[in-house]
Amino acid sequence: MPLYLGIDIGTSGVRASVIDESARLLVSEKVGMPTPDRSRGRPEQDPRIWWRAVADCVDRASAALSDVARSMAEVDAVAVDGTSGTILLVDAALDPVTRGIMYDAGGFLGEAREIAAAASPDSIAQGGSSTLARLLHLQSAPGSDGAAHAMHQADWIAAMLTGRGGQSDENNVLKLGYDLGARSWPDWFGRLGLRHELLPEVHPVGAALGGVSAECRSRFGFSRSAKVVAGTTDSIAAFVAAGASEPGDGVTSLGTTLAVKLLSARPVSSPSRGVYSHRLFGMWLAGGASNTGGGVLLDLFGMDRIEELESRIDPEADTGLGYYPLSRPGERFPVSDPDLRPRLEPRPTDEGKFYQGVLEGIARIERRAYGTLADLGADPVASIRTAGGGGKSAAWTAIRRRMLGCPVSISDAEASEGSARIAMRGAVNA
Repeated sequence: MPLYLGIDIGTSGVRASVIDESARLLVSEKVGMPTPDRSRGRPEQDPRIWWRAVADCVDRASAALSDVARSMAEVDAVAVDGTSGTILLVDAALDPVTRGIMYDAGGFLGEAREIAAAASPDSIAQGGSSTLARLLHLQSAPGSDGAAHAMHQADWIAAMLTGRGGQSDENNVLKLGYDLGARSWPDWFGRLGLRHELLPEVHPVGAALGGVSAECRSRFGFSRSAKVVAGTTDSIAAFVAAGASEPGDGVTSLGTTLAVKLLSARPVSSPSRGVYSHRLFGMWLAGGASNTGGGVLLDLFGMDRIEELESRIDPEADTGLGYYPLSRPGERFPVSDPDLRPRLEPRPTDEGKFYQGVLEGIARIERRAYGTLADLGADPVASIRTAGGGGKSAAWTAIRRRMLGCPVSISDAEASEGSARIAMRGAVNA
């Protein structure tokens, strides 16, 4: 019976999950990665770090499969998700010619002015932190003359598995300016100084991209029939993994950042507030991603201290602290403000109260995020499933239930399991 492999590339590591034909999780393995380099003023990373981590992770998943008397030779399809907006340039042989500029890099103000002069006012590609602004910067970077393809993080890993570049999915390309309604690159791209040959061919999520290359079949033990299907972004993979299926179902990903997705009968968009909608399996996912989240907690407290502080707070008693927790200035959603400064004052002497105030601040941002989507015309949120490491915090969950005003449940499924489900859907519908 066939198996399906999902690969998730996050900020801190790679996870690979394998499910069977009934969507039962068989194995899930993780490999850590170093934090992105900020020495040049913005977060960047050598893409080869991603591939080494993926290869190591798939090897571990393969070993774990042997323990349950299964093997990678039974994998029928693979799908990859990655951090939304992380992009690089590669040559025709798929070798990186630039570093990967990470999803939270901003400050591309000159490029933003070029986009503003050409783009439609409602384009999600507007702004100095859009993926399109990063691409305009990259195409003039040292070494870019040899570039053949602009690729998102998930695109490149999928290409490394197939041996074929120049392909992407409808979710990753949204912030690059792709017109999901027309399913084409917009006409105003012709007014940009953009190298159009770098742009990928775009496929619906789950569509076949190609077979696994002979080199990767030999390296990982895949069969000749194994294929790679179009993946997605990390937050949408988490949505799929959580099992939301009805309009009004929301999924909040509490990872390094906070991302909300709401299943809606119709798309909504507001670039000024960082709101956009994705296509997924014939429906729409409205949402956005904030720069707040678990990364702020780690920066402020550290993991060991967080575990200690969890037992020192009363999640049912509001602190009254009106924080907007960020690790550094700049916010994407529910407001789009590259200069928004963290608000973490006044700071009480009781560190437990300070910790609780930060959790309440993040929950307040989450509530505002879903309210923003409803104000724009999306279905009101009726229930929220929680994905990501933050869902393991009982105190945080209790605070969110108190503040969000709707049922909040926890999903144990990892984003990689969502990608595995995409792989299964793609294989079944092929």
